[in-house]
Amino acid sequence: MRQRGQSRFPIVLAAVFTLFFILLAVHPASREVWWAENIPVMAMFALLVVTYHRFRYSDTAYAMMAVWLFLHAIGGHYTFANVPFGFVTDLFGFSRNHFDRVAHFSVGFYAYPLAELLTRKRLAHPTVALLFGLTSIMAVACAYEIIEWGYAVLEGGEAGVEFLGSQGDVWDAQKDMLADTLGAAFALAVFRLRRGFRETGGAAFPPQTGSNPLHR
Repeated sequence: MRQRGQSRFPIVLAAVFTLFFILLAVHPASREVWWAENIPVMAMFALLVVTYHRFRYSDTAYAMMAVWLFLHAIGGHYTFANVPFGFVTDLFGFSRNHFDRVAHFSVGFYAYPLAELLTRKRLAHPTVALLFGLTSIMAVACAYEIIEWGYAVLEGGEAGVEFLGSQGDVWDAQKDMLADTLGAAFALAVFRLRRGFRETGGAAFPPQTGSNPLHR
């Protein structure tokens, strides 16, 4: 049951994403790539749904996590190298499609909910929570690049190339990890500003009620 004064934003956002995801699941450019790209998306979405009543993040945290979900769903539909992003490529004179870099930047946004979780449950000092959020994203970024490489080698063919998405850039993995890290730094800066707002009397995080320790 929704607590009094609690925002419906996460529920509405989840409904919009579900519809968006279903629409983009129809006739993707490559069904093999679609599965490879969207398994992490489905797993993350399911995790957020299952844990919603155990720990409710702030609306800002859900919004930041949703950015990656939406962008990755788009990349899974078109394959990241072929997302219609030409207007940006032409505007800045890029030699490649950088939609994947934008998506990697949004991966870093998950540092925000990590820091929020540790801070609100008092599992770590705020400074440690920030460092944990940053280093966790860096570790995930590194692991994902290894998974991409392994899938490309095992799958081979066009599906492997499209999933890897390097577009001929020999430094693609390093640049992707940098984008993840920069996204995390941005998200943690936002978190610090929001925390400061809360400490000065604002409502940056949803109020927690009741005696359940999970809501303290």
